Amino acid sequence: MTTTLLLFYSLLLIIAFLYASVGHGGASGYLALMTFFSFSPDTMKPAALIINIAVSLIAFIQYYRNGHFRWSLFLPFAVASIPAAFIGGLITVNAGFYKKTLAVLLLFSVIKLLGVKIKINNFELKQNILISILIGAFIGLLSGMIGIGGGIILSPLILLLHWADMKQTAAVSALFIFVNSLAGLAGLFIKGFDYKPEIGMMLIIAFVGGLVGSYFGAKKFESNLLSKILALVLVIACVKLIIT
Repeated sequence: MTTTLLLFYSLLLIIAFLYASVGHGGASGYLALMTFFSFSPDTMKPAALIINIAVSLIAFIQYYRNGHFRWSLFLPFAVASIPAAFIGGLITVNAGFYKKTLAVLLLFSVIKLLGVKIKINNFELKQNILISILIGAFIGLLSGMIGIGGGIILSPLILLLHWADMKQTAAVSALFIFVNSLAGLAGLFIKGFDYKPEIGMMLIIAFVGGLVGSYFGAKKFESNLLSKILALVLVIACVKLIIT
């Protein structure tokens, strides 16, 4: 194994760990990492979705076991996001548009990793079903097109709308990412894509990182230094995507 490949897999492990610890699949982080190592968009999109499916499922199970999941919060988002993500997976995105959109989405992860707090009141407002469906449809379509699960967008919206607390939001986001990634990948399969052998190794490494990260995240875990380092990496990735 070359030094470059060893570095890539090590960073992949850390990214999976950190994202799973906050209930995310980590697709935005994987995509940023693959950008650094000059992967082609044709490889990046299916690889991120496949890894996302495994890591987000692990995260969901851990949060569900700890009693943080709410079906009533999840379903209105999912009913529209699943078909929209499938449609998004069928869409071929221009490479330039793909990179610029990904750069913007990475900023959501940066905000999350830097620990920017969203003020949460002690009460929860009643969820608006229509708004939830519209949000789910928009995020789902974007998820399928770019190769993310959408949790980095959904999480702050739920918190800003005061529909759930941090742990409940993480639990719902984890399953939201899982179903969107499955739907997006299904669209890719129908359209057709080349499966690269290296995706299998990436999946195994991310699975291990996600398993450990979700365990600690569902309990009590803080890793400010690692999160800030990863945030810096994502900022650099944003710049790289914009200027290339």
